[in-house]
Amino acid sequence: MNDADVGKQVQQMVRFILQEADEKASEITVAADEEFNIEKLQLVESEKRRVRQEYERKEKQVDVRRKIEYSTELNAARIKLLQAQDDVVTGMRESAGDALLRVTKDANAYKRVLKGLIVQSLLRLREPALVLRCREADRSLVEAVLEVAKKEYAEKAKVNLPKVIIDGKVYLPPQRSGRDAHGPSCAGGVVLASQDGKIVCENTLDARLNVSFRQKLPEIRKKLFSQQVS
Repeated sequence: MNDADVGKQVQQMVRFILQEADEKASEITVAADEEFNIEKLQLVESEKRRVRQEYERKEKQVDVRRKIEYSTELNAARIKLLQAQDDVVTGMRESAGDALLRVTKDANAYKRVLKGLIVQSLLRLREPALVLRCREADRSLVEAVLEVAKKEYAEKAKVNLPKVIIDGKVYLPPQRSGRDAHGPSCAGGVVLASQDGKIVCENTLDARLNVSFRQKLPEIRKKLFSQQVS
């Protein structure tokens, strides 16, 4: 083999090596590009997930804040509504109290009321001897109807006439002088007690009004506020 043939073979080998090197380099480049693209895609997807999670987190925070604000406003509105309802009911209670005061100004009507309250108290207590307390201003009216009330009780209960002493030392407080007046007050009526004070029947106009109002309050609220949200 002469030098020319050797040179050709060398050149062929060089070309082969270079070709293999180029192919290998191409494979490495393609693999590197694919790996880069995969990693880039993974990074993009990871960032998308992070952004979505952050958005969802902030969206939940906003939703929670809106619910809290709505709940707070709703509770405030309910409190205002309940307060307004209470104001209406309180106004009715005060109006009823004012009406009771007007009853006491009619002496004949008030005497009938006092007699009925005394009879009712006697029937509840059924004691042979009692102490009666009234307002100092009502003493003369109570004295005027006491005997009649005792007889009516005795007939209804089929017992002897009870002994009823009007307390001349301790009186029920007078009626209030104005709606804004403070301190104890009494619109009228009587309080009867056993002589030892262990059994008491409070039959004042205020007590009767309070009992009636408590009993009727659900019905009053239903009629007044049945169309409103509670």
